[in-house]
Amino acid sequence: MATPILVEIHGRVGVVTLNRPEKLNALNSDLVNQLEHALTALDEDDAVGAIVITGAGERAFSAGGDMAEQVAALTEERAFPRVNASAVVRSARKPTIAAIRGYCFGGGALLAIDCDIRIGGDDARFKFHGASYGRAPGGAVLPRIVGEAKAKELLFTGDEIRAHEALRIGLLNQVVAPDAVVETAVAMGERIAANSPEAVKVLKEIIDVALPVEKALERERERTQGMGRTPDSAARFRSAAERVIGLRKD
Repeated sequence: MATPILVEIHGRVGVVTLNRPEKLNALNSDLVNQLEHALTALDEDDAVGAIVITGAGERAFSAGGDMAEQVAALTEERAFPRVNASAVVRSARKPTIAAIRGYCFGGGALLAIDCDIRIGGDDARFKFHGASYGRAPGGAVLPRIVGEAKAKELLFTGDEIRAHEALRIGLLNQVVAPDAVVETAVAMGERIAANSPEAVKVLKEIIDVALPVEKALERERERTQGMGRTPDSAARFRSAAERVIGLRKD
């Protein structure tokens, strides 16, 4: 049996692939457990500056939770298996980029919105259809991405949304050709990884806590105080200053 998670390193970017293409990369408990291990390892690796998550094959990022596994749990009246990957992704301290093509439905869509950035192929298709199953996921995160009214529309109706509409409402950051999705995400990850790891980590923290603006500014001041005098920051600033001064002389 193929491993449900593949991990590769491209420069300073870790690429994690959901590897159940024959099941449209459905999220079962084994996959989610291995995803957690993979993300934890990459998060702790100082050589990695960003993490890309994608799905194997050409048809899907992930079509959602493995319904067969969940139906078995219902039939046997036992606890539902662990198929929610959102908490696993949200716990990552490093930036996460979802590289999406094809179906991104249900739990797959929830996994995507818990990534920091989403790059989609023009074949990407989203659906948040928990309400049709008598469940209510997505309400905490989706409004922060697309706004309250649009989130209510997508969550209440379960309507499918295609790539270019997803781009228009901010659900996707970029739309590219399907075969360029991972390449584009890795290139962005490399640009992120080229910056100060501590600065990126603090920016992610401040954005994610979603505090009222005055509290957020206070947290920002607390976390960034003194950062400019660290050896890494000082070296980066001097290098940038030399480039700027050189340009002005020209």
